[in-house]
Amino acid sequence: MNQLIAVVGMCGSGKSIATEYLEKNGWTKLYFGGITYKLMAEAGVTRTSDGKSEKEFREKLRRDHGPECYAKFLEPEIREALKKGNVVLDGLYSWYEYKYLIERFPELKLVCVVVDKALRYDRIAHRVERPWTKEDTIYRDISEIENLAKGGPIAYSDYFLFNNGSLEDYHKRLLEILEDIKKQEGEM
Repeated sequence: MNQLIAVVGMCGSGKSIATEYLEKNGWTKLYFGGITYKLMAEAGVTRTSDGKSEKEFREKLRRDHGPECYAKFLEPEIREALKKGNVVLDGLYSWYEYKYLIERFPELKLVCVVVDKALRYDRIAHRVERPWTKEDTIYRDISEIENLAKGGPIAYSDYFLFNNGSLEDYHKRLLEILEDIKKQEGEM
């Protein structure tokens, strides 16, 4: 059976590092945020550097289509990709999305990327693409927790991937997680 994992965590925690690593190693990556960008472009909505236009658009999509809409939008792609190999989901945000997907894909495992808050804020402020101030990041954190039920998948994760150290340690822990998932599937 092919593996299905969702990498979750707060913005700037390092989720993309894990998903890009897996993609380079043959996994199919499906990005929840890609739906936002695609639909924003179709609607003629401009992305702002502080992320506020994305936040407003995401919240509108969820109001119009339900809080689990991103999972619904991606479900056909997940099914197709799983026929071909392992799949990693990047950007599962809400408890509602998780509940929708776990009912349809009981093999889904949540891997949460965790990093100390001060380090995360510093990394976000200094990243090349989409750098934000600490205040912008705090605003997004609170908005995602309060409006998108982001805390549920983080708290309920099957595995935690710590991102305070080196990239080598990060990749090593990710591989340990994948081995454990494979081992557990073999015991079923």
